[in-house]
Amino acid sequence: MDDILLLDAIERYLNGEMGTEEHEHFNQLRKNTPEIDQMVVEHNMFLHQMDLYTSHRNIKCSLHEIHANLLNRGDVNEGGTISSKGKIIQFWNKYKRVTAIAASVGGVIALFISGLTVYFSSAVTDPKLEQLGKDLEVVKKNQQYQGTIINEVKTKIPLNARLLSGGSGFLIDSKGYIVTNAHVLKGTGAVVVNSKGQEFNADIVHIDLQKDLAILKIKDIDFTPVKTIPYTIQKSNSDLGEEIFTLGYPRNDIVYGMGYLSAKTGFNGDSLSYQIQISANPGNSGGPVFNKNGDIIGVLSTRQAQADGVSFAVKSRNIYTIIGDLNKSDTSLQPIKLPTKSALKGMERKAQIHKVEDFVYYVKAYGQ
Repeated sequence: MDDILLLDAIERYLNGEMGTEEHEHFNQLRKNTPEIDQMVVEHNMFLHQMDLYTSHRNIKCSLHEIHANLLNRGDVNEGGTISSKGKIIQFWNKYKRVTAIAASVGGVIALFISGLTVYFSSAVTDPKLEQLGKDLEVVKKNQQYQGTIINEVKTKIPLNARLLSGGSGFLIDSKGYIVTNAHVLKGTGAVVVNSKGQEFNADIVHIDLQKDLAILKIKDIDFTPVKTIPYTIQKSNSDLGEEIFTLGYPRNDIVYGMGYLSAKTGFNGDSLSYQIQISANPGNSGGPVFNKNGDIIGVLSTRQAQADGVSFAVKSRNIYTIIGDLNKSDTSLQPIKLPTKSALKGMERKAQIHKVEDFVYYVKAYGQ
């Protein structure tokens, strides 16, 4: 396909101007051609940056215009200070409309600066990027596990606690240590539920906002430590086009998804993450991303809002980093020992899923 025609097709695809048949054909083309898929993502990012530039410029122009109007009316002097005109009450009555406008602009600027701060600490706020944790309302609607309504059994969530968020997680140590995303844990405490619907209390032992990873420790007399974990956690980078699959809790039951690795970096070139082509929904955050051999290569975290199936996963090598930091900083904890041997290589996919589904948990965070 000619480059100009391809760019035109990408523009129409991103703007939703394709017909149903053409849209499906283009989706298939993206799936079969990683280079085109990458072009779509990069062009979308370019458009996003242009939108940001336009937005920032408009804010700057608005500020200049408001400042000029205030100068003309004598509300401020050249030094930027408020001129004294009578009593405070009279000043408020006369200029409350101007004050409201200035406050609104100030609010916009404050929100913008706050957004930048959160963005650079890797908490995603970009409207084109969606975290895959479940919010409060979704968690409330998912009070049923494996056909058993949680209110009909004794829940381990404290009586006066409020459910705040949820997602997925997976065991990394036989003693009950679980990895999930940092953004899944919006509360002060958590419980985890296995694929059989059994609920366990868990402590939040470590959160790394920059890497968007967190570690939980199951502390519950009903939990029996497992003998071995069937998968390993990969230290090296994965290859472009590599087949992947994931397990998680976007609904009441554990859900399987499959796809492929479409870029070696994440959103806006984030080197901590991969871009993967896979269907993902709220609740998938924190779920393991496996390669065909059953090795964990990443932790599913976000998706691109306006691109079908474009998701992102924190690279698994970051798990080693945060565990190293935790083992050094908190010597009171038992050292975490990651699994070193895989029992999944060479198995058919159904057998692999059967082996690992008991090690993937639904994570529910609550606050008092």
